[in-house]
Amino acid sequence: MTSPDLQHQQKESWGSKAGVILAVAGSAVGLGNFLRFPGTAVNNGGGAFMVPYIISFLLLGIPIVWCEWTMGRLGGRYGQNNGAGILYAIWRKAPAKGIGALTLLVPIVVYMYYVLLEALCLRYSVAYFTGGFDAHIGAAVEGIAKNTAAYNDAVAGASVEYAMDQFALKSNGAMFESSMLWYVCVCFLVNFVIIYRGVTRGIETFCKFAMPLLIGCAIIVLVRVLTLDNIGTGLGFMWNPKWELLKNPEVWMRAAGQIFFSLSVGFGLILCYSSYLKPSDDVVLTSLSASSANEFCEVILGGLIVVPAAFLFLGSSHTPESTFQVGFFTVPAIMHLMPFGGNFFGGMWFGLLFLAAVTSSLSMLQPAIAFLEDGFGLRRPVSVTLLAIITAAGASLVMYFSLNAQALDFTDFACEFMMIVAGLAQVLIFGWVIGAERGVNETNRGSDFKLPSFMPFMIRYLTPAFLIIVLSLWCYYNAPDRLRSMSPEYKGIEAALVAEFPDEFTGEDGAKKKIERVREIQSKPRATKPTWYTQPTEAVKAKIADARLNANIARFSIVGVGLLFIIITAAIDIACRNRIGQTIAHREHLESLMEA
Repeated sequence: MTSPDLQHQQKESWGSKAGVILAVAGSAVGLGNFLRFPGTAVNNGGGAFMVPYIISFLLLGIPIVWCEWTMGRLGGRYGQNNGAGILYAIWRKAPAKGIGALTLLVPIVVYMYYVLLEALCLRYSVAYFTGGFDAHIGAAVEGIAKNTAAYNDAVAGASVEYAMDQFALKSNGAMFESSMLWYVCVCFLVNFVIIYRGVTRGIETFCKFAMPLLIGCAIIVLVRVLTLDNIGTGLGFMWNPKWELLKNPEVWMRAAGQIFFSLSVGFGLILCYSSYLKPSDDVVLTSLSASSANEFCEVILGGLIVVPAAFLFLGSSHTPESTFQVGFFTVPAIMHLMPFGGNFFGGMWFGLLFLAAVTSSLSMLQPAIAFLEDGFGLRRPVSVTLLAIITAAGASLVMYFSLNAQALDFTDFACEFMMIVAGLAQVLIFGWVIGAERGVNETNRGSDFKLPSFMPFMIRYLTPAFLIIVLSLWCYYNAPDRLRSMSPEYKGIEAALVAEFPDEFTGEDGAKKKIERVREIQSKPRATKPTWYTQPTEAVKAKIADARLNANIARFSIVGVGLLFIIITAAIDIACRNRIGQTIAHREHLESLMEA
């Protein structure tokens, strides 16, 4: 049998066990650990949140991690270092190509907006070290007595205003006219220079230095936070358990979703990284080590720094909810208020966030580069250049539609859904296509610690059932509101309604009442719709126009992701019919000769 021109011998492998652990931990340790986790925990039960979090870690996180590490290593034996090729090597059916497309699409699309947050972290680090952020806050609080509630509120408000300006959230296209454009370019250059150097000389070498430095910076900031006066009050706010919230199924969904983000499962990143392992490399303890490093960064470092300090300085009224609010509204304010070196600790904090973001964004690029090389035989300069053009085009669209971060928000929404679907599909492939018992035996190959005997049952039944429940909850709680957000008419009526009756839809039932009222108006013929909507004032008309624009941006974002999925699936089909298929057949032929 004629093999492809490059013979698809495994071109690269990890230089050391420590290198792969730090690289995989680096792919998982990112903004979600230091920003998403604290806000999610405090708004979903505090200490009680750790109950569903730990259960999700044990029933979802660890089993899926073992599945992905095993399938990745198995795919590497067939000369595949990308999720699409790995899944096709395991399952020669059409659905494997679609699932493989998700393992390429999710990291590519996430990178397109993640690099913007990465650039913002770098921007803040520079602003702290050079005193730029201090100067902005100083102008806002001039004449207000320090150490007063009014002063702290003014700092918090100025911090929000600074983030809105820096990230250009007030109008579309504004980011191209701000300094953020240059910081994004710097981040693109850093990422692609490192990724160009390959797995061993690029990713592994960078992570060997970046991960210890990142953890060291975080520990320094943590020590400073824990030595603040009355920090016990802040820790109590963060971790006092609200047991009654465990009855809320949305809390369980949030915990499971956090595990996906924490461990980078469902992204296709682990499939790619583990494919560079040797056939006898230990995947059990190596994956546990990487996961443990990630959990240390998330629970110990992330969970003890941001929210306790935010509560101590700003009080419960400024409790952050979203990742963006935590990172760029709340944290800058508390770093400014931190006594004895707020600029230094602020610069160090955002510097470590920048390092964490780079280690994660590198892992988002590698699967697509591996696919271009494995599937079409492109050499590294060509594959890196092509991916840079694709991601730059996508990031430019997210940057342009920056009003209220609408494009970023909806691409993140689409990726979250696809990530859960991909995770579920990979577990089903492991448990039912490979076979749970055979798969666990493959996991145990070369490992010093063997998986317990109940793991096949868990992977085949418990983990998929849990994932189906999580996916159902996710659709129930998230999909309806998102679908409404893509209707220009619905959002226009909603904007006018809120403008005309600002106090009518407050309280626990406010959101439900608003939905019912908008639907009622939406169902009426235009001639019978209220005049405050059909003939609005100029101020209300502007709000309706903005709301409709946001809905169209949401539609555009979802359609764009869908079209990219179709293009990637088509490319995978071509590659699997040709080069990837030939490589797999060639490797199988070699294995049969060796067995004979």
